[in-house]
Amino acid sequence: MQDAQAMFDKQQYDQALRLLDSLEKSGKGTPGDRRLKVKTLAKAGKPLDALAGYDAIVQAGGKDDLLLLREVAFGFITPLLKDMRDQMRGAGYTALREIESDEAVPFFEDGLSDGSGVVRALVAEGLARLKTGQKSERFRKAVTDQAAFVRVGVLKGLGRSGDRTAVAVIEPALKDDQGMVRAVAAGALVMLGDREAFSQVLKAAQEGNPEGRGAAMRMLGELRDRRALPILRVALKDRQPSIRGAAASALGELGMPEGTAALASLLTDPIPAVRSSAALALSALGARDRALDIKKLFADQNLAVRAAAAAALLGMGRPFEEVAAVIRQLSQEGEPGLRAAAGRALGKSGEKNAVEAVAALRVLLSDALPRPRIAAARSLGHVGGPRQRQELVEVLKRALRDQDDAVRATAAGALIRWLDGKAGTGKGEPVDGETGY
Repeated sequence: MQDAQAMFDKQQYDQALRLLDSLEKSGKGTPGDRRLKVKTLAKAGKPLDALAGYDAIVQAGGKDDLLLLREVAFGFITPLLKDMRDQMRGAGYTALREIESDEAVPFFEDGLSDGSGVVRALVAEGLARLKTGQKSERFRKAVTDQAAFVRVGVLKGLGRSGDRTAVAVIEPALKDDQGMVRAVAAGALVMLGDREAFSQVLKAAQEGNPEGRGAAMRMLGELRDRRALPILRVALKDRQPSIRGAAASALGELGMPEGTAALASLLTDPIPAVRSSAALALSALGARDRALDIKKLFADQNLAVRAAAAAALLGMGRPFEEVAAVIRQLSQEGEPGLRAAAGRALGKSGEKNAVEAVAALRVLLSDALPRPRIAAARSLGHVGGPRQRQELVEVLKRALRDQDDAVRATAAGALIRWLDGKAGTGKGEPVDGETGY
């Protein structure tokens, strides 16, 4: 046992397993040996075997060992980070991001070398959410990554860090060849106390290509400065749909009720994505007096807009019965993307609607295709409250046996959120699905 523990501590997991197998076959194994074997299997990239071992321990002892269960769950995420498929690595990093723990930082740092720019952008976003990640030297060096979206993620993280030493890292990005990077760099400097840089963000929101202007507007929303209000109002009438959508999202984040009437006018915009953005922005503003206007979108010809409307109303804390019919319809659609949209919308449910939301998500968790199951599993890490904890731990533990690697990893991330006491926020993932796999 001591030798096996020594091998485990040295991360020599195969050797540790051989010793633990020998102990088991000799009939001299102890509960401590079995527990170490489960931990070793999880670390060795054999999570299903670890789960089987964990189940045997629970059956013998009659109760869960939640610390050990957490280690088993973590073991479902890490193997995907080295998968040959971009989508699987993306799913792994998305699940890792859900955990919101410093133990994820070394894995994220390794991910900054990933061959996919999309995956690296996910990794940068994960590091940007963690104080330890924001201080990482590898994270700071990624400010020169070849992918613009990675640079944007790093700059936002540095701005949120509150660390003035990051100014010297950010300033060169003001001359980046991509307008959206320059806009975010200026916004990051504002976050760190450079008031003069705000005028650069304002300028970027009114000039240049749509991509740069959109990034600047989203940054204005994050900065929550009242001076942005007139510019965003004007942008709601821009000829470019992407600008109208970005301005709507920014107004929602800006958090100022003066933008409510202008946002409501976009609920009839000719572009579905703009209508969706307007509904979600009104929800973010808590504009409950616009709930009836949002409910009219349940008759929209575009089903994705209906999903956004349901998410908006759930985010406002409206009774579940108001969205039940739409959620049921979307959950039965032939297009898996729409069923996944229903799952993401349910992730906006607060504790008030937890019982109904969890029931609907459990149905989606048994969907025939992985995509809706992934959305449902992730949302189960965001809905509910203390009364649902035991139920959801059991539901997500069963989901670790799913046939799909990405579903298992996503369920593991949601399960760890519950075990760490971070679940039940009612925020969920972005309804448009742009972030994460």
